[in-house]
Amino acid sequence: MMGKDSQKALKTQTSSGVYFTDTFINRPVFSIVLSLLILILGLRALDYLPIRQYPFTQNAVVSISTTYAGADPELIAGFITTPLEKAIAQANGIDYLVSNSTQGQSSIRAVLRLNYDPNRALTEVITKVNSVLNLLPKDAQSPSISISIGDDYDSLYIGFSSKVLENNQITDYLNRVVVPQLQSVTNVQLAEILGGKQLALRAWLDPDKMASFGVTAADVSKALSQNDFISAVGRTDGQMVTADFVAETGLHTVEEFQNLILKSKNGVIIQLKDVAKVVLGSENYDIDVAYDGKEAVFIGIKVAPSANVLTVIQDIKQRLPEIFKELPEGLQGEIVYDQTRFIKSSISEVEHSLIEAMVIVIGVIFLFLGTFRSVVIPLIAIPLSLIGGFFIMMIFGFTINLL
Repeated sequence: MMGKDSQKALKTQTSSGVYFTDTFINRPVFSIVLSLLILILGLRALDYLPIRQYPFTQNAVVSISTTYAGADPELIAGFITTPLEKAIAQANGIDYLVSNSTQGQSSIRAVLRLNYDPNRALTEVITKVNSVLNLLPKDAQSPSISISIGDDYDSLYIGFSSKVLENNQITDYLNRVVVPQLQSVTNVQLAEILGGKQLALRAWLDPDKMASFGVTAADVSKALSQNDFISAVGRTDGQMVTADFVAETGLHTVEEFQNLILKSKNGVIIQLKDVAKVVLGSENYDIDVAYDGKEAVFIGIKVAPSANVLTVIQDIKQRLPEIFKELPEGLQGEIVYDQTRFIKSSISEVEHSLIEAMVIVIGVIFLFLGTFRSVVIPLIAIPLSLIGGFFIMMIFGFTINLL
């Protein structure tokens, strides 16, 4: 004999359970509508869930780059890198610093702690850098500060090569035409050029000729700065006419630079071409990129951290045929690395595993129960549960990771 309280509790529990299941059995239309709602919400959520190779983390890096033309690595390290490092290390949120001092260039990377607010860290780094600007050499350029959030690697690399065009010409075209088109694709965080060489006029000084003419590197630098500058003259407004003034203060061709007058000595005019070889070349010759044995220029695509990399790369691929069609004669472009190939391969393996699991579960149920009706229920319930889980993942901000 059970007590009244135990009987009452058992009755409540049983009636509650029966009532809940009977709702879906006695109301098949309601069950079908609810199942369809779960299916629609899950499929819709699947379009918004980002697919990443690794779980999302807020890993940001602040980069500080300073140029001091002509300075050797020891000078860069002692008078630029070290003071900046000491100041930047006092900022909050920094995990560790990585610095590199090369000929004429100082580079510092401040890696932030995991999930630390990048905007707050960037503000503090800028403040610390500004506090030591007076300690840097006066001829050094002001430090350039940037921040990158998300993955440090690119999801897609596009290579451009040519047997006709020079590397700096390819870089100039990509900067002007191709990069803006790729940067405009939704959820593209950055389209960066790798291995490119910016157009620059180079004056290769000959020390023997300079000594014979009594010209120093300071004389060349002074002449260049005094004879090639930008001036805003303005305009004049008359009663009837408004005239814009244009000042031809810049040098535009190689010949104009070659004929630049450095100084006059004993009635002899010394020009830049007398002491240097002036050519239209590149800003630097330190980095080269190649694939399949061909020298090339790469464009790397970084996808926004919260975006679906498969969707973004697919949108870029749809743009590429038009971009390749408009390339100058002799310039070829092709995809040399595509991260989505590995992601799709992993997704395919997951799909195969799910299908195999469903087949095994359905087979076991059929063997034990022996009726087709008992198999239909899990056949519908298993995929419906998986698809409905996508909606819950979207609500909680989860991503479809492949780790």
